[in-house]
Amino acid sequence: MRVLIAIVAALAFVPAMAFADPPSARSNEDLILGEPTGNQAGLAAWIIGFRGRAIAAGVSAATFDAAMQGLTYLPDVVRKDRHQNEFTKTIWDYLGSAVSAARIASGQAALAKHREVLDRIEATYGVDKQAVLAIWGLESAYGAVRGEINTIEALATLAYDGRRGAFFEGQLLAALQILQAGDVTPTNMRGSWAGAMGHTQFMPTSFLSSAVDFNGDGRRDIWSDDPVDALASTAAYLARNGWQKGAPWGVEVTLPPEFDYTLTTDKTRKSAAEWQALGVKTASGANLPDHGPGSILLPGGVRGVAFLIFHNFQVIETYNSADAYVIAVGHLGDRIMGAPDFTATWPLDLRALSFEERIELQQRLTAAGFDTLGIDAKMGPRTIAAIMGFQRAAGLTPDGFPSPELLAALR
Repeated sequence: MRVLIAIVAALAFVPAMAFADPPSARSNEDLILGEPTGNQAGLAAWIIGFRGRAIAAGVSAATFDAAMQGLTYLPDVVRKDRHQNEFTKTIWDYLGSAVSAARIASGQAALAKHREVLDRIEATYGVDKQAVLAIWGLESAYGAVRGEINTIEALATLAYDGRRGAFFEGQLLAALQILQAGDVTPTNMRGSWAGAMGHTQFMPTSFLSSAVDFNGDGRRDIWSDDPVDALASTAAYLARNGWQKGAPWGVEVTLPPEFDYTLTTDKTRKSAAEWQALGVKTASGANLPDHGPGSILLPGGVRGVAFLIFHNFQVIETYNSADAYVIAVGHLGDRIMGAPDFTATWPLDLRALSFEERIELQQRLTAAGFDTLGIDAKMGPRTIAAIMGFQRAAGLTPDGFPSPELLAALR
């Protein structure tokens, strides 16, 4: 699924929840965003109600009581969850930080330091080491910033808050199951405000499905200073989702002047030969490599860098579905291994639409007869299709890019 231009500042690893939606005292998913309305007494009462559900799900009373005793309500965590959309940047601004010279150099140093274990992980799981390194670099700056928030406390606060109560209650159940298995203590189970943990910021449900004990010490320890289990677990996760060893995530391409931009959707997949017949070439002008069917992606619109993306792009999407994140992982991994920067340039004169402007864009598109099927400020496939419809009708290049100029044309 394409998600364009408005990049949330905190890009956390949150794959699909593995638990059914339980009842919640404050489970209104449409809770109006604003200042936190909960309090310590409310959290304590919620924990009493949650205890029975956790025990019914297989968490022992001893594990529950040890982990949940004395938890503190964290209003700052609720604020961060409710206001993610306020902090946005363009994909080129995001990539400038995510694939900076410093992060590339740190990745190369990490590769030199951990090459032996990374080679073993690659041989075991069939996942290219640069993908694992890049995820590590983006998620925690190669282990330097793993998060210091108590995971149980954060997840309990978010589950009680109720905006995404069912999701976070499922993550809290998974976290309690991790504690019960003995992989970590409640004190050492720390991470981001959203419950993402360790060197590569696994959510608890993803830990349960993919974490491994690669160093053989009897624990799947993604939290310690030793990154081996975390790196192997990341490779195991990517392998589980179909990683193809030796295949690229994508390649930079050039499009001919007469290119049909309605083909730039993830639903249009063609072979290298088919794209080549339409005039698509690599950035160097060479023939396209054949890595199976691929799609054309224009994350910066017609004026930005163009990519032909392959199967491994979709695999990285299972880790984080934002296009900017996937491109950052792929490009950072390539740069760590010595590849050059992109050949084309980004439209640096453009800015990202604000949250309010994205709402207005959807409202105006819908009013003009190009229904976005919802007003939520998310530039997903339905909104992009509506943008392309308007662009075609207005005689503009239908690249689906939500720019300030597009909004001005709708006003």
